[in-house]
Amino acid sequence: MGYLVAGVILFFYAISCLNVLREYERAVVFRLGRVQQPDKGPGLIWIWWPIDKLVKISLRIETWDVTPQDIITRDNISVKVNAVLFYRIINAQKAVIELTNFRYSIEQLAATTLRAVLGEVELDDLLSQREKLNLRLQNIIDEQTEAWGIKVTQVQVKQVDIPQEMQRAIARQAEAERERRAKIINADGEYQASQKLADAAKILAVEPVTITLRYLQTLSELGTEKNTTIVFPIPVELLTILMQKVSASSGGQSSGKG
Repeated sequence: MGYLVAGVILFFYAISCLNVLREYERAVVFRLGRVQQPDKGPGLIWIWWPIDKLVKISLRIETWDVTPQDIITRDNISVKVNAVLFYRIINAQKAVIELTNFRYSIEQLAATTLRAVLGEVELDDLLSQREKLNLRLQNIIDEQTEAWGIKVTQVQVKQVDIPQEMQRAIARQAEAERERRAKIINADGEYQASQKLADAAKILAVEPVTITLRYLQTLSELGTEKNTTIVFPIPVELLTILMQKVSASSGGQSSGKG
């Protein structure tokens, strides 16, 4: 009977010493207070209970929303910035040994870095150079967390809340910029048109035949339209020649009669 009881106790003890770790999990084992090398997992592992203590760590990428931070930009504008942090543990032992609570430590580091970095830039840069600032934040935070066995894979500034009066000022500035661009485009168009007209005038002055071609083109365009009145544009030079011939003919007839 005693052997049976001992066997049952031994069986349940063995069951309690077995642990299954998933593919993305690792276990840091402390035996009598000392960490065991290397990390355990994945799969079925054995620990000597109660002298072993097991701490499970996930190696998957985790997401952490940084608490919205009140930041004063370089140009003295108060904004509220919200960011999200993506990280994963690459060394389970460091994450467990170096930090009491690595999640809390990462959040505090991210909030401090967010205020420090974004406080050095102006509001326009904060709104227009988001990708550049995200990369800078990632590099700074990752450099600090490397000693903790944690890899920061990405930092994203999600939202920038601007005061209402500043939003109205930005809208007015954008409208003024659009008007300025429209005026520049209009001025460029008028300048190019005047240049084309000047070039055409030079060509007509050098090549008189182009006037005749333009005259024929105008007649062709008038002929295609349904007009009851047809206007023939006559060059001044041609009209002068005709008038001279008419005057000469009239003078000849007058001499004959005399």
